[in-house]
Amino acid sequence: MIEKTEFYIDGAWKAPRDGRAHQVINPSTEEPCATISLGGQADTDAAVAAARAAFPGWMATPVEDRIAHVEKILEVYKSRGEDLAQAISEEMGAPIHLARQSQVGAGIFHITNFLKAAREFEFDEPLGDQAPNDRIIHEPVGVVGMITPWNWPMNQITLKVIAGLVAGCTMVLKPSEESPLNAVVFAEILHEAGLPKGVFNLVNGDGPGVGSQISAHPDIDMVSFTGSARAGRLIAKSAADTLKRVSLELGGKGANLIFADADEKAVKRGVMACMNNTGQSCNAPTRMLVQRERYDSAVDEAAEIASSIKVGPAHEDGRHIGPVVNAVQFEKVQDLIQTGIDEGARLVAGGIGRPEGFNKGYFVRPTVFADVTNDMTIAREEIFGPVLSIIPFESEEEGLGIANDTPYGLTNYVQTGDPARANRMARGLRSGMVEMNGQSRGAGAPFGGMKQSGYGREGGKWGIEDFLEVKAVSGWTPGA
Repeated sequence: MIEKTEFYIDGAWKAPRDGRAHQVINPSTEEPCATISLGGQADTDAAVAAARAAFPGWMATPVEDRIAHVEKILEVYKSRGEDLAQAISEEMGAPIHLARQSQVGAGIFHITNFLKAAREFEFDEPLGDQAPNDRIIHEPVGVVGMITPWNWPMNQITLKVIAGLVAGCTMVLKPSEESPLNAVVFAEILHEAGLPKGVFNLVNGDGPGVGSQISAHPDIDMVSFTGSARAGRLIAKSAADTLKRVSLELGGKGANLIFADADEKAVKRGVMACMNNTGQSCNAPTRMLVQRERYDSAVDEAAEIASSIKVGPAHEDGRHIGPVVNAVQFEKVQDLIQTGIDEGARLVAGGIGRPEGFNKGYFVRPTVFADVTNDMTIAREEIFGPVLSIIPFESEEEGLGIANDTPYGLTNYVQTGDPARANRMARGLRSGMVEMNGQSRGAGAPFGGMKQSGYGREGGKWGIEDFLEVKAVSGWTPGA
């Protein structure tokens, strides 16, 4: 069994000062696969002190030198890709193919995009022709506490850490205790890349422990958090006492509006996007809204597609979905499937219990409900499992109303052959992101939501801006 009980603080691996042992469970087997330490206040304090001491020097490091560090990080990251994939697959249940291609690939994608954005970013610029002696300086916010989730670990770690490094921030990372091993590999990558000591620090811990200590710490200037809306509220309240900046990327309940004139692949595309990563994605299109003319055929097609999706252990090759992350999540998903049945939704695929052939592991049957109404629990709550709810609608106005009738506002989806309608829907949907007709957002596009999906943006130039303060200077002498 793997043992990774040390924390990365001030450029070295150090034994916990106030830690306790924690077993990481392989969700495919329900057996322990690693032992880590969960830190305490002394560990958090040591990491924050190291980041605080390193901040003046890293802030003063020329941008081109910070970019050079990130270029080296990317090089080492690529060389450690298989180590990252194996860790992610074992600890959180992503099938190894998905772990290699999408989980690890997301990190390469974001680092590459941040490098491009950093080279083009104006960290120091004139206010405008009307004020030739005024200067706008973008400088780092300071020491940042970064709290990342288990479901897309490298995606979220690189979105925060690399943007923070480019901006000139120093940081303390607390990855999820459910998927800490990949973060340990990432810390090794940054060490090998020669990042100055104290700039990046890693302390493993849980939310009530290290997570709460970070959000309340007086020497942390900003908290960047990805996770549940419940935890986000607690972090925002705690951070308010020290007036920290807070960036929150929270849950979602994405609507996928399929109009009668949508292309023939629209339903399949929606089902597969919902089930990807075993449904454990905050931007998953978990509510499929189908115009009445196409509703019956869409229900039949969605049921057939879901029933054809294979479920298997994470370590096996192949394009299947793996388990959900842990026992708590498994029971939550099972309870919500049962609630859907109890509230009158029509079960057309899947259901409660493990898939056939499994008596161990946190495996969930790919499940589809039809005839869902938007007031049902399964249409309101983020399930975070392979469960799709299909809701009929008549008109464009009704579809838009149902889509927006949610406390969340992360990602919505539109499928229609009418370009004018697509544009109208994109403007009318209350979400931070809208994807239309199967076209993914481009490289460097901002990721983030509104309403109870949080605030702040990650990715590209917007991700760098999230970690910057804006300083207005008058009396500037150009060229001096």
